[in-house]
Amino acid sequence: MPAPKKLAVVAFGGNALLRQEDRGTQEEQIARARQAARWLAEIVRYGYKLIVVHGNGPQVGNILVQAEEASTKIPPQSLDVCVAQTEGSIGFVLQQAIRNRLESIGLSTPSTSGEVATILTEVEVDVNDPAFKRPTKPIGPFFTRYRAEALERDLGWTMREDAGRGWRHVVPSPRPLRILNIKTVSRMLESAAVVIAAGGGGIPVVRGRDGQWRGIEAVIDKDFASALVAADLNADLFVILTGVPKVALDFGKPTQHFIDRMTIAEAEQHLADGQFPPGSMGPKIESAIQFVRATKKQVLITDVDVLREALEGKNGTVVVA
Repeated sequence: MPAPKKLAVVAFGGNALLRQEDRGTQEEQIARARQAARWLAEIVRYGYKLIVVHGNGPQVGNILVQAEEASTKIPPQSLDVCVAQTEGSIGFVLQQAIRNRLESIGLSTPSTSGEVATILTEVEVDVNDPAFKRPTKPIGPFFTRYRAEALERDLGWTMREDAGRGWRHVVPSPRPLRILNIKTVSRMLESAAVVIAAGGGGIPVVRGRDGQWRGIEAVIDKDFASALVAADLNADLFVILTGVPKVALDFGKPTQHFIDRMTIAEAEQHLADGQFPPGSMGPKIESAIQFVRATKKQVLITDVDVLREALEGKNGTVVVA
């Protein structure tokens, strides 16, 4: 019998499919998905089964804007339902692009189990999580200050200025506790080369006092959710894709320098020193620590443009126990 394939989990942001400079058309996102499929297929080429966890901030934000504009004609849907919508729509676009790419390079045939599948993933959160009282997760497009004030007044949105780029809607981002569909994800991997799961961090759900599950208005950080998926399935490699080839200390300062390798003890110290802000690299480092502590395996943090080099150990930052 052939040896079982190794498992990799890769997490990347929703802006990989919908960038700030894009108009946001479906055609643009399909083209971005094809680009993403090229480097995702490289991980399969290296002999891994693959779980893809994508972000959805821009896409959920656009759904909320659409709902706002149509609110006099169609009742708006709750945020958890919007997350589910993006899991389905982004999952469809990605799985089609990945399947086409695997077929084009000869990695998708009945004998190689090259199937690609998407699962709507429910993720348990704590209804008493402090995040519900302090919304911090930015989603959607950037607004002018005038428009932001109008949205706060008219819709009750919480708006925050975002790094000089404008104002954005911020929503609760509770920590994920449990992936409800994790056993199904595991079974899907028996026959699929790639499974797209926990998209956008998963659909946030809580168990009510009556014992019934229900959705709750929030967005889960996809890095924390992907770390949970990777740890639950004991992945051999956890890849976190970001906008830089390596993790940097003193980012943006004259003293900036990149790190090739970092232990979780060093990562925790850098976090305590304020090197990794909560709104950017912080969740990625925390997620890496969470996974390495649980599995004693390694995390690769890098940029998609150098992913092949990073998989060969020639680039990227590796976080180890």
